[in-house]
Amino acid sequence: MASGFSLKDQLFNRDKVRYLAGLFSATDAGFDAAAFEAQVMADLPALELKQRITLIAGVLAEHLPASLPDAAPVLLRALPPPLDPSLKDGDFGDFIFAPLGEYVARRGLEDHRDLSLDLLEEITQRFSMEWAIRPFLNRWPAEVLARMEGWAGHSSYHVRRLVSEGTRPRLPWGEAVGLALADPLPLLDRLHGDNARFVTRSVANHLNDIAKKKPALVMDRLERWQAAGAQTRRELDWITAHALRGLVKAGDPRAMKMLGYDPDLELDTRIQAPGAVRIGESLDFSCRLQGAAGAPVLVDYILHFQRPAGRTSAKVFKLKQAKITGGTLELAKKHKLKGDATTFRLVPGPHRVELMVNGRVRAEAAFELLPEA
Repeated sequence: MASGFSLKDQLFNRDKVRYLAGLFSATDAGFDAAAFEAQVMADLPALELKQRITLIAGVLAEHLPASLPDAAPVLLRALPPPLDPSLKDGDFGDFIFAPLGEYVARRGLEDHRDLSLDLLEEITQRFSMEWAIRPFLNRWPAEVLARMEGWAGHSSYHVRRLVSEGTRPRLPWGEAVGLALADPLPLLDRLHGDNARFVTRSVANHLNDIAKKKPALVMDRLERWQAAGAQTRRELDWITAHALRGLVKAGDPRAMKMLGYDPDLELDTRIQAPGAVRIGESLDFSCRLQGAAGAPVLVDYILHFQRPAGRTSAKVFKLKQAKITGGTLELAKKHKLKGDATTFRLVPGPHRVELMVNGRVRAEAAFELLPEA
């Protein structure tokens, strides 16, 4: 990432605010674009990303009719054409429309539920309303889930994706929802057979969220989908692998078997690593696996880090998906131990690298992490 890059400034800046103001000004509803832009820009530069969304939503509320039924026609006329319906992935939309969802929730959550859902259905075809729908799920769970039954068959894949993404248990940046983990599963039963990767990726992410608390619920559902035949084998295999990625990192035996890896595979496994490495250098290690010729293996490695106050922590990293061709597989890895990372500071002291094959730790090597030279 380039030095000085600012996501908040890329997504919400004067040009974006001016573009939004221009859309509303073109509705012939007396919207004062210049005043809107000036009011937003007076505070925008000092705010963080989510705060900018809230600010724009609040200023918009001051420049539109006070009641949502009166403002709704203006908002709908201001919307640009929907995102390209012929695509199947990669078209998330423009973040500048995120404040529209917050505005709708602010104005319509209590007294205009159905109108608000109509508006979110339209806005999400310009930018995902996955965050805006969540207050409605908490306030009107049965009614919103009923509406989502219809959305699951919508002609726009953006609306279909909203059904899965909006109900995710652990949506990044999103308000927590009070749904039981199993509540959205009947909707996912329909969506997992979708022909748009944008939708099926959301379904897989949703299952990965559930798996953090109820692994069996996820794996039971995936087995049901395998029997149902509503999705192509290739895409369902992709959904399964993506949905189980957290369980794979944790070495869950059932998840491994679902992906075709035998946790009980007989292996002779060896790992070689240097006895000491300095911060800023690379941990260069190699491993050798001997077992049944052609056996599929999923090889990860786990680094156990020294932390302040004598604590330790572990991180799992991917190494290789392969087959033991000829009965032997040899692998090597250079893992950079960065000394200038801002999110995870390395602490000198005893460390350990473990080799995990098909979810089971098979070998390990200790090394001393030394201070930078």
